[in-house]
Amino acid sequence: MSKAAGIVYLLDDEAAVLDALGFLLTSRGLDVRAFGNGPELLAAVDATPRPLAGVFLLDVRMETMSGLRVFEELSARRLRNPVLFLSGHGDIPMAVEALKNGAFDFLEKPYSDNALADRVEQALAVDTAMHQTDARSEERTARLASLTEREQEVMQRVAAGKLNKVIADELHVSIRTVEVHRARVYAKLGVRSAAEVATFLAA
Repeated sequence: MSKAAGIVYLLDDEAAVLDALGFLLTSRGLDVRAFGNGPELLAAVDATPRPLAGVFLLDVRMETMSGLRVFEELSARRLRNPVLFLSGHGDIPMAVEALKNGAFDFLEKPYSDNALADRVEQALAVDTAMHQTDARSEERTARLASLTEREQEVMQRVAAGKLNKVIADELHVSIRTVEVHRARVYAKLGVRSAAEVATFLAA
């Protein structure tokens, strides 16, 4: 099985924990960026081009800036990457609040190495799927935006299953003109039939 794509942004203020987690995740073939404090991680995030591919594994309780505070900063930057928390304190209300605010998971120390690594890989898979969905949505929007106003009028009627003659009558143009616009619609949307036009618009 190929390794999960994306970077694991790892945050813990204990060097020994940071080293152990880094070793665990890199042994799975994952790309890890380790940080000892929140401001350092956020600075790296701010310097990274968007969209940012990866997940965050954050320790909850740290000096200066807690993992929960870092989570708030990531949310303020409109980053939707999965965030997992690690806590050695068993703070259930804190866990519930983090999950309610969109965290991917909350793992208590001590944790099983394999279970933690598996969960990180699952989070990376979710992140990859979200980026693919976003890319498809952007492509769809761009294709629709490439249509002229007349092509959009033809597209809507084609999607409704109307024949060229009917479309020509409704738009007061020749059948040949409708055929040309229809061909352009198919080419710009990357489809081959009226049914595919309808499916494209319904997506």
